[in-house]
Amino acid sequence: MSVDRMLPLIVAVPLFGAALLVGAGRRLPRSAAEVLGCLFAAATAALALAAAAGTPSSTARPLEWLGGWRPHGGAGVGIVLVGDRIGLGLTTLVSLLVVAALAYAWRYFDEPPRRHAGSFPALVLLFQAGMCGFALAGDLFNAFVFFELMGVVAYALTGYRVEEARAVQGALVFGVVNSLGAYTTLFGIALLYARTGELGLAQIGSALDAHPGGPDALVIAAFVLVATGLLVKAAAVPFHFWLADAHAVAPTPVRMLLSGVMVELGVYGIARVYWTVFAGPGGIPAPDAQRALLALGTLTAVLGAVMCGLQRHLKRLLAYSTVAHTGLFLIGLAVLTPEGLGGVALYVLAHAGVKAALFACVGILLDRFGSVDEPELHGKGRELPWVGVLFGIGGLALAGLPPFGTALGKAVTEEAAGGWATALFVVVSAATGGAVLRAGARVFLGLGPVAGSRAATSRQGDAADDEAAEETTGKAEEPETRGGRLTRVPGSMLAVPAVLLAGALAVGLVPGLRTGTGHAADAFTDQAGYLAAVLHGRATEPASTPPPHWSTAGVLWDLLATALAVGLALLAVRRPLGAEPARWTTPLRRLHSGHVGDYVAWFLAGVTLLGVLVV
Repeated sequence: MSVDRMLPLIVAVPLFGAALLVGAGRRLPRSAAEVLGCLFAAATAALALAAAAGTPSSTARPLEWLGGWRPHGGAGVGIVLVGDRIGLGLTTLVSLLVVAALAYAWRYFDEPPRRHAGSFPALVLLFQAGMCGFALAGDLFNAFVFFELMGVVAYALTGYRVEEARAVQGALVFGVVNSLGAYTTLFGIALLYARTGELGLAQIGSALDAHPGGPDALVIAAFVLVATGLLVKAAAVPFHFWLADAHAVAPTPVRMLLSGVMVELGVYGIARVYWTVFAGPGGIPAPDAQRALLALGTLTAVLGAVMCGLQRHLKRLLAYSTVAHTGLFLIGLAVLTPEGLGGVALYVLAHAGVKAALFACVGILLDRFGSVDEPELHGKGRELPWVGVLFGIGGLALAGLPPFGTALGKAVTEEAAGGWATALFVVVSAATGGAVLRAGARVFLGLGPVAGSRAATSRQGDAADDEAAEETTGKAEEPETRGGRLTRVPGSMLAVPAVLLAGALAVGLVPGLRTGTGHAADAFTDQAGYLAAVLHGRATEPASTPPPHWSTAGVLWDLLATALAVGLALLAVRRPLGAEPARWTTPLRRLHSGHVGDYVAWFLAGVTLLGVLVV
């Protein structure tokens, strides 16, 4: 089978699997439903991997016009799936993480409602189909449809435990904010259609480039509106408020996917839309796009790192580290060069494995002790030494310890951005990695004093109505496993984070992966080549740039970030557990109020800010 014909199957297989599980789920035993879910997810991963490996070169763009509706004279109404190496790499990553999430939940995840054994794997397969479809979509409207399929299913998965009020509240916040992002994206697509009469990415880009001379108000508004919806999914500041609330209540397998791939797909969407539609002479000038991405990326990285360090709720801590690293990804994109994109691609690939592994470890703590509160778990993790080892390795990898792929991606992106951005990457990586290592040192090693925790916790409880949502402690949470708390950690729950961390390590060690990513980034940023391939079926060779590689300076910066992370963790554990946060953090904590109305107001402020930055 040719790679072109594989592309629709990458989307259709999980959709078929979900339909089968929904139809037969009531009659299937749970073990059979779980086997079917894993088989369909693994089959999709095999197809994506085979398509990526079977692509003739890193610069090739296999494509399939569904129904044979090919364009004529550069214009068309058909739906096209485009499978360049970056897109196929993302579908492979998505599918492998879905397999990991389902394997993690194997036989132990307590999934309501009762007598619906296929409901959870079916929803996860729908989530997989939406993410894969978005990564391959070659027209803007269907990319929007796939993205919203992903968003709707993520909303349902976030509030899957509907018997818990917190789950419903977190899901509602997720749904409202992401729905606003969907509306703005749809308005932006409508403006582009009004201007060009096209919905295909290549067709819109070609139509805009036919009128060079810079964008007018309509094109700028379209870019801002489309980018807003993608930045909401990416959890960029000030569109990030939903992320921590959703991560605090979503089941562990779902958190692995939200932070591991869904947020990264928002970043991918920004890159795809810019380089196919707006990078030409009729689109957004490079300096304007750079200014917007750089400003939002810097704000996101700094705020995410600060909020990460303030958390005692381990789920929220990891959620804010995702926000911080999203900022670093946006800064890498802001360079608008193949080198920057190649570094971000490697960073995303390794970060997905590391973050999913860390969430898996936190899920084990929740299922064993019924808590994700750092003070309450102090020293209890000694019972789980292997979980502690994996958690510590994940923290070091997050900080950028060579030879993990996170260190390579960070170093390559730093070199591409240069200047002050290098210092920012080091500080943010050290802050987020240090927060994870601090939590690990307290939970698994029992380091640090415990005095003051009870009084501080009491004070927080008395002020619960006035304090921000981030003051939630993570105490007395319900385990996600059948039969209550675990007495023994299943081997599958330990194997999944171990394999994910091994994958993140492989990203930094496999030379062919680095070279292929560099060539794929060259092709991804070649707008003329994309238009020629999709509209006229002509293959072109983009300008070649040096592929990502380890450098002495990059390794030294990575080692510095890791050392700073360890130092920050050791300093932090000397502070009494549960001590009052510094007074200067009060405005930040109150900013994250948990109230949907506040988040809507910040959403509108973010749209305005993005418009000002682009203009």
